[in-house]
Amino acid sequence: MKMITLSKSQEEVFKKLAVELSMSKLIEACNKSVDFSSLNSNEQLDVLKVTNAFYRSAEQIINDSTYDAFLSEFSTYNPDHPYLLTVEPEVLADSKTVPLPKKMLSTDKAYSFEEIKKWIDRLLKAAIEVGVSESEIQIKVTPKLDGYAAYDDGISLYTRGDGARGQDITRAFNKGLQVANNGDRGLGPGEIVIKKSYFDTVLSDKFENSRNIQAAIIAEKKVDESIQKAIDVGACVFFPFLSLENWIGHYTEILVDFESIVEKMWSAVDYDIDGVVLEVTNETLKEHMGATRHHHRWQIAFKVNAESAEVKVLNVTPQTSRTGRVTPVAELEPTKLSGATISRATVHHYNMVKTNGVGPGAIVQLVRSGLVIPKIEKVIKAVEPQLAKECPSCGTHLIWESDHLVCPNKTDCPAQTENTLVHFFKTLGNNDGFGPKVIEKLHEFGIKKIHEIYELKQESFVSFGFGDKTAQNLVEQLQVSRDVEIEDWRFLAAFGVSRLAGGNCEKLLQHHSLDSLFEATVEDLVQLDGFAQVSADAIVEGLANIKEEFLKLSALNFNLTITPKASEKSPGETPVFGKIIVFTGAMTQGSRGDMEKQAKALGAKVAKSVTGKTSLLVTGDKVGANKINAARDKGVQVLSELDYLALISTY
Repeated sequence: MKMITLSKSQEEVFKKLAVELSMSKLIEACNKSVDFSSLNSNEQLDVLKVTNAFYRSAEQIINDSTYDAFLSEFSTYNPDHPYLLTVEPEVLADSKTVPLPKKMLSTDKAYSFEEIKKWIDRLLKAAIEVGVSESEIQIKVTPKLDGYAAYDDGISLYTRGDGARGQDITRAFNKGLQVANNGDRGLGPGEIVIKKSYFDTVLSDKFENSRNIQAAIIAEKKVDESIQKAIDVGACVFFPFLSLENWIGHYTEILVDFESIVEKMWSAVDYDIDGVVLEVTNETLKEHMGATRHHHRWQIAFKVNAESAEVKVLNVTPQTSRTGRVTPVAELEPTKLSGATISRATVHHYNMVKTNGVGPGAIVQLVRSGLVIPKIEKVIKAVEPQLAKECPSCGTHLIWESDHLVCPNKTDCPAQTENTLVHFFKTLGNNDGFGPKVIEKLHEFGIKKIHEIYELKQESFVSFGFGDKTAQNLVEQLQVSRDVEIEDWRFLAAFGVSRLAGGNCEKLLQHHSLDSLFEATVEDLVQLDGFAQVSADAIVEGLANIKEEFLKLSALNFNLTITPKASEKSPGETPVFGKIIVFTGAMTQGSRGDMEKQAKALGAKVAKSVTGKTSLLVTGDKVGANKINAARDKGVQVLSELDYLALISTY
């Protein structure tokens, strides 16, 4: 293990702090050549202060897990020490500080599922005190970004400082820093972060870690050219917490499925994270629980002290998920890690297997990220990749879809049948009753095909355990799904063919009717705008797989509206024909979906985000000036909702 020493810049930071701890004792503690527990309380506190200062000035000397272990040791014997009860300060701020628009507290931390359960027990106790029903207790889980904390009030950007006062670093936005996902300013607290993929491929040779870059972005001096480029291409962003990917569900789901929820959020963003944050969503409960000077009681971070080992791969086994994606699972030489014997680990997707050379004989770095989730961090020794060719569930040959190998057999693959049924009714969206729970119950009684559901009578539902009234309602809802008008492209999309989501279905049906589509060849599809060879191959094969089931459903005479053919449209007919339109904001004259449908009927193409190819941005209420200005900078015409409606009023 490499011994820790202090660089010149770290020595300067150390001297500024004027702590009593000697530099040599600090180095010994960081290298663990002396046990942290053997230090007296003042020495422990100085170690915490110095290592925290190094971290906040982009001079990190120990990893997060080591700091957290030191902090835990100190808190055991000094539970009421002021250092633990307030936000860890940015002690080296050279610029003057200003009050934050809103306090930015730290987050309480947990390192085990048992601690999470205790936190939930506190939520339940508080709910009883304030009269909140258990049914109302929802938990939101988000990734815990490991960046530079800041607060954006829409006018200025501030560092977190000591939680009450921070520095004005609006200059970061003046340097071109963007809000993640082209979002609006003024969304409050967040983190300045850089994409992991960009750092690893472009900047890792030049910078030791991403915190060096984050510190440079907020500094007063001009940033390095390579950092400026990262800002310009949107690799460095300010990510508001409100915009983060999240999971929301009842607190009981956390207790039952905590591991998979954490794993999902752990890989939800392409940024460094050091845990996940759980918070209750009920405002009454949040207000009642309140906060300490250090953290909100209604929020907690689950963090991980990960251990790693180099392990040999014995085999790569494919597993088909409910959605048809085939997940590669590495069978490993049994290895003891964090007290558990690990013999299997997911390899995320088959492109990782392919590009990193994962197969029998490969050596991988295995990390057990808390709980029991083993994760392959990187490949140490690559070999010939072991790729699956056939679906392990049904034997159908697999196709590539982005990074994934998928099984295109949506109707007859045993692993996918339940999800196929759920997808059909969810996509139709014109009836109530056939949600996941009902489908799960039908699936348990051997219902595997969509047409089999439509053949069920009331007595069949009763025999499956549904009450008389529920059974009657389900039969009625099946009839509703056939009677209520829906678009033909939506009906086609409901079958879940690979690469045939709603947009592509609509494009195809502008050139082929539903009846003739199944006779279309790969060559026919490739000639259409937007369909490459790979997509055409997958679509033709997917259509062949669902043809029998489709014909059985089509015979039930669903009430379908027909997509206008491209040949029926003339460039001279409407003022928006052929234009790419983006609708944003809250519309007042109708739903955004209705306006998008109308625009398509007038020959326009509807997109979800503004690019240089966008023709029109139609704005409803509550649209930020930044989004409008960004569109205009790209040469996009911006119209209000009323101006747009006036434009198309005669068509």
